[in-house]
Order: sequence, then C-alpha cells, then structure tokens
Amino acid sequence: MNTPANSAADFQPLLTYREAAKVLGVTERTIWSLVHAGRLPAVRFGRNVRIDPADLRGFIENAKHSENGGGR
Repeated sequence: MNTPANSAADFQPLLTYREAAKVLGVTERTIWSLVHAGRLPAVRFGRNVRIDPADLRGFIENAKHSENGGGR
C-alpha cells in the first residue's frame, strides 16, 4: 500500500507570536520571553518565527501539571 507519509491535511498552520499570545491570553512579549527562555519551542524561517500548535498545546499541558504539583 502506497500512502503519502504526510499530506497537507495533516498539518495545522503555524502560529505567529500574536496568534499564540491570543490563545494564551498573554502579550506577544510574554511569548517572546517563553521562546527565548527555551520554555516554548519555535520554528524559524529566516526572520519569521512561528509556533507549532502542537507545541503550544504541550506547553499548556505542562503548565497544568506544574500548577497541580504534578498530580493529585
């Protein structure tokens, strides 16, 4: 069976700092700080920096576990 490994439908558009900030309800500066601190992965294309929605979801999940002390 010959199926493409990744089709365009499998990918979600990458987010700008502004879009990621809107999702989290923070400022673009906060997103910049998180990226530069290495807490939120980012993808760079020349001068453009984007956030993968999957990485943003992972960041949110990690924050939930940190707030809850990692468990019950």
